[in-house]
Amino acid sequence: MRKISNPWLHKEGYYCFGCAPTNPIGLHMEFFEEGDQIISFWRPQDHFQGWVGVLHGGIISTLIDETAGWVVTRKLQSAGMTARLNVSFKKELLASETQITIRAQLSQQRRQLADIHVVVENAHGEVCAEGDATYFVLNEEKSREMGFEHCDVEGDNLLPF
Repeated sequence: MRKISNPWLHKEGYYCFGCAPTNPIGLHMEFFEEGDQIISFWRPQDHFQGWVGVLHGGIISTLIDETAGWVVTRKLQSAGMTARLNVSFKKELLASETQITIRAQLSQQRRQLADIHVVVENAHGEVCAEGDATYFVLNEEKSREMGFEHCDVEGDNLLPF
């Protein structure tokens, strides 16, 4: 498993709710690559609740969408935008979970559309939500205009915790 370097860290105005480490109200997600998968390990906090003790569905959807976006960033070496997001909630996801694991991989790509399947697991490895995202993959010129050049990994066999 290799940690993915965030290619946006030095971009002026970078304040992504999902992955910007400097956004004080953001999710501060980090990403890892293992084979065909992009993985994020995330620890919820009480202020991301919907119902008492349960993680808000919008936050779960954001975790899915953000991880799918990093499939585009790392695996397709491009910037992209969400065209469609379909989320199925299977089991409640508690705000007290010690760790949530989000796994995503490319299902198919047709021209500039990429279909990505995402699974969200609780700390016991139970699937609590699944998502299918379609991303519009920007061409190289538009990606560069947005500040994207490339996305690398930091090294081999790095574990998040």
